[in-house]
Amino acid sequence: MKKSILVLTAVTGLLFASCQNFKKGEGGLEYKFHKDNGGEKAIGGDVLAMDIIVETDRDSVLLSTYDLGLPQIAPIMPDSMMQGGYAGDNNTILKMLGEGDSATFKLNLDTMAAKTGQPKPEFADKYIQFTIKVKKLFKKGDLTDSVLFDQVNQYYLAEMEGLKKAEEGKISSYVEKNKLQPKKTASGLQYVISTEGAGANPVVGDTVVLNYTGALTNGKVFDTNIEESAKKHNKLNPMRPYEPLRVRVGHTPVITGWTEGLQLLKKGSKATFIIPSALGYGERQQNNDIPPYAPLVFDVEVLDIIAGPKGETPQVTPSPLEMPTGSN
Repeated sequence: MKKSILVLTAVTGLLFASCQNFKKGEGGLEYKFHKDNGGEKAIGGDVLAMDIIVETDRDSVLLSTYDLGLPQIAPIMPDSMMQGGYAGDNNTILKMLGEGDSATFKLNLDTMAAKTGQPKPEFADKYIQFTIKVKKLFKKGDLTDSVLFDQVNQYYLAEMEGLKKAEEGKISSYVEKNKLQPKKTASGLQYVISTEGAGANPVVGDTVVLNYTGALTNGKVFDTNIEESAKKHNKLNPMRPYEPLRVRVGHTPVITGWTEGLQLLKKGSKATFIIPSALGYGERQQNNDIPPYAPLVFDVEVLDIIAGPKGETPQVTPSPLEMPTGSN
């Protein structure tokens, strides 16, 4: 009995301590530092490069820079330039941070609505939570804006170069982890046909009817036309019809990897495409889902191939920056 009382007391103490972890700030802001590096904090005019996870109080992740592999660049607005700002807002959060700091903040939505006159967002109830780790603090000081933002730009380009150099390793790791033995085309497209279909391969002008799921090499799904898959991976868009996609080869604007890959498949085929960024979106980030220099993995199933008109015009090379499908 005595041991049980001690255990219960210890658990109660831990729960109490957990509740006390967050401190109260102005405007209903709550915050908890995981690491205070003790350095200079950001002020108006400075710029932060930070990793950030944005979540709602419904346990829904709105944004994570860790998925993109790139930090978010956040300028801190001087008080003289703030319109509609208030104590406890986003700018308040940024000015509490310095290089090397990490902390979690809960932005009070009732305060935000009262101070800004804007309605609370529908995707959260009481707060939006920001977990931030500051990678770099750029001090404005006496620097001109052009000099400051040149420093920021050089830093960001270096981060981009890191992603570019990491791409080949991401592809190799994905292939090894999934025990694949893909074939590779001259362009760099890799593919595995798990189910071989029948009939002729599609050519330019033919329409391929298919289902697909697209993901990064870390397994994070960014798009699918299959409703069950969209629900499973929290990508369901109620405004979108979930039905087979129709791609007219050489005419529908899809990424180059798709134009090449679809011509390798017969009706009934199931396959996985591993598409390097040179055949995808290159250095361009796509929303918050696809980072620059991202190799992409598509699982596709060809449901039908509809022959195109005779005497088709030559193939139109699609832009590698086009979305491959009716993406969200």
